[in-house]
Amino acid sequence: MSEAKVISLAGAVKQSNRWRQESLRIGFTNGCFDLLHPGHISLLEQARGACDRLIVGLNSDSSTRRLKGDGRPIQPEQSRARALAEQTSVDAVVLFAEDTPLDVIEAIRPDVLIKGADYSRDEVVGGDFVESYGGSVLLATIADGYSTTGAVEKLKL
Repeated sequence: MSEAKVISLAGAVKQSNRWRQESLRIGFTNGCFDLLHPGHISLLEQARGACDRLIVGLNSDSSTRRLKGDGRPIQPEQSRARALAEQTSVDAVVLFAEDTPLDVIEAIRPDVLIKGADYSRDEVVGGDFVESYGGSVLLATIADGYSTTGAVEKLKL
């Protein structure tokens, strides 16, 4: 069942259109989600609380490597996608190879765009676009003490 949630961008657009026909509010968040931890789970739950259906944009392996450096990701993209798809708060997972999810956001046109509050509103990629058609941006509370980068650093000790 979880593998069925991992879909192409074209599939996500079709699914979003079906959900819109049912008057469901679509949310979108994104990230590398390299080692899924309680901070990620909290973000996903807050994101789902702001919408009826949640799509997660997942940085591909090449995109994650460019953003996080050599040695990342720890988990390959298909493993990360499956772990996300297993979450009850997640309705669909879309891989993207670009450094930002802007193309995905523009194609899906979510009603609400969710990022962690470690970003400021003006740093949220796609925020202006989503607000331009009446959507909103939500900065989710960050669960203290959880960081994939921090966990990786601890493993190096």
